Amino acid sequence: MKNFVEELTWRGMIHTLMPGTEEQLMKEPTSAYVGIDPTADSLHIGHLVSIMMLKHFQNCGHKPYALVGGATGMIGDPSMKSAERNLLDEQTLRHNQEAIKKQLARFLDFDSDKPNAAVLVNNYDWMKDYTFLAFIRDIGKHITVNYMMSKDSVKKRLNGEEREGMSFTEFTYQLVQGYDYLYLYQHANCKLQMGGSDQWGNITTGTELIRRKTGGEAYALTCPLITKADGGKFGKTEKGNIWLDPNYTSPYTFYQFWLNVSDEDARKYIKIFTLLGREEIENAIEEHLKEPHLRNLQKLLAKEITIMVHGTEEYEKAVEASGILFGHSTPEQLKKLDEPTFLSVFEGVPQYELDRDKLGKNIIDLLAVDTDIFPSKGECRKMIQANGLSVNKEKFTAIDGILGEEYLLRGKYILIQKGKKNYYILKFK
Repeated sequence: MKNFVEELTWRGMIHTLMPGTEEQLMKEPTSAYVGIDPTADSLHIGHLVSIMMLKHFQNCGHKPYALVGGATGMIGDPSMKSAERNLLDEQTLRHNQEAIKKQLARFLDFDSDKPNAAVLVNNYDWMKDYTFLAFIRDIGKHITVNYMMSKDSVKKRLNGEEREGMSFTEFTYQLVQGYDYLYLYQHANCKLQMGGSDQWGNITTGTELIRRKTGGEAYALTCPLITKADGGKFGKTEKGNIWLDPNYTSPYTFYQFWLNVSDEDARKYIKIFTLLGREEIENAIEEHLKEPHLRNLQKLLAKEITIMVHGTEEYEKAVEASGILFGHSTPEQLKKLDEPTFLSVFEGVPQYELDRDKLGKNIIDLLAVDTDIFPSKGECRKMIQANGLSVNKEKFTAIDGILGEEYLLRGKYILIQKGKKNYYILKFK
């Protein structure tokens, strides 16, 4: 067994560690779990820290459990939130669980016959038939209200500026999460729960419940909440979350996210979000400092994490697509792009919707009459004669040229490039 705590420490992935945790993990192979919110049918990069913790845990010889919070998803966790979240029905939860397991399987080994194969569980399975009376009798009596009120997640909501307070439903969340730990301790011999630093209060309620109800010893480990160097929220863009599902965030957009992080963030993220070893990372950081303008550290980070989430083929497509916008590409590479990647690459580029009967018209009429890409036919003619117009990344030199069906990309788009940097998309309905 490798030293899990040591591995996470140099990677900057430990915020708080309960005394005795490292000793337990070095003594014997141990089972641990992380809770995952099932409110969507895809994970996003905000989940990646917890997932990487489980991956390192398994790599170090221990057994990881991923707990999908079906029951807790029906309540809503008050930690770090100013309002209750929407509650889900069972059908939606089951759908989300299956989608999440497929994504987790890219990181964790669920299928091998090794004793430390990963396991996915859903707390709805042991909570759905637990009656309210039985729960408050068996669990509620072991944890005092004073203890629950002392948690930061509760205090912040009760003393919050909005003064909306907190529902009883949310107040009981830490008891339900604490029972999850007790249940997995008793039925799966789980002795460690891990999570983000905002979960410390909920996790330690579980260790306290285990101690009071069974006299047993359980442990807690949290990682820091990931931030950006500029203070912005990690994983959020103007369009929202960066998802692991390619239908929500294209592999190209995913790759670009990591490629565009700051130098400071790249130095931090490459330790957290890749499996590269310490020496390789230190060498990569050292090389990057010599020529930071080449952004080699960001390229390495983007490569490692895109391959892990989407595979080598999608990574290679993303790299190829990245060159298209900046001129390092061929018409053949442009034609190979699938529609989502094409639209991601040229996101924000002006689009003109045209009826299909406009195909077969003279290019000057299309660009200066049917659209306002050029203010006049004369301007368009001059640009063509000066060799400054490209169609689908190929120079267009015929002033009497026709744009027909053969120019369509994906059966509906034509890419116009005016000069070096000005792109336009013609979309034919």
